[in-house]
Amino acid sequence: MSRRQSPPASQDLFTRGGIITERDPGFCIVRLRMPAGMITPARMKGLGEIAAKYGIKNTHLTTRQTIEFPHVDPAILAELVDDLAANGTPLGAEREEVVNVTACLGNRHCKFGIIDSVGLAEEIDKNFFGKELPVKVRIAISSCPNGCESERLNEIGITGIQRPIRDPGLCTGCGTCTHYCREKAIEVQDGIIVLTTAKCMECGFCIMPCPFHIIRGSPPEYRITVGGHRGRHPKIGRHLIDVKSQEDVIRVVDKIIYWIYRQASTGSLLPEQLDELEFDEFKKSIVKMIEA
Repeated sequence: MSRRQSPPASQDLFTRGGIITERDPGFCIVRLRMPAGMITPARMKGLGEIAAKYGIKNTHLTTRQTIEFPHVDPAILAELVDDLAANGTPLGAEREEVVNVTACLGNRHCKFGIIDSVGLAEEIDKNFFGKELPVKVRIAISSCPNGCESERLNEIGITGIQRPIRDPGLCTGCGTCTHYCREKAIEVQDGIIVLTTAKCMECGFCIMPCPFHIIRGSPPEYRITVGGHRGRHPKIGRHLIDVKSQEDVIRVVDKIIYWIYRQASTGSLLPEQLDELEFDEFKKSIVKMIEA
């Protein structure tokens, strides 16, 4: 039984996605907006001070790279939300909308990184965060096919890819690259390096180890998948398109979100609706848009 009732002045805040009613409905969880899970030390310190100010004993780090304040008295919501916004860590999202955009550290820090996943997450957040839709839309970015962000288990997933390019006239066939290929897509046959394209994950792991710098990488690209889902019935997203620039990614994500807004319905997850929404025709329209 609830110990408190939400005061009328706070009722409008409960329409915001970042406010989640707890098991005890007299309290709520406050979820923050934190694209790519990035936060400065100053803002982290500010969160600690805010938590102490309102008597919040613990904070929760979520799987979607944000922070939650649990067991919050609704009576303090308005003031708390204002303080969070002033700290640069505003209220997040949870309902039928674009929620916190997640990303790995990408090529800013990771030796396997192909694309700037953090910069892309920040740009996607700026353009689409909180947009109301018929279904919840999670967007995740992994800088390479290692998939550290499980991006293909999201409604929209973006993966950095890079194809190896070998100059057969210069390659010595030393076989160093074969030891770094996790898919066994590269073999030495009669002193010649042979790549089995069907096995290649386009991860670029074979490029840097080449002792003679003969294997080069194609320009990084972005592989976009749609309709993945984690949850109780996990599903891998469908491959939609590969594009060559961050600007192209934004254009495609914009079209996906518009398509969801116009075509999807409430009450079921996006993966369950894709066949009914003529996904193949949608895919053709995306390809046509990018090739134009």
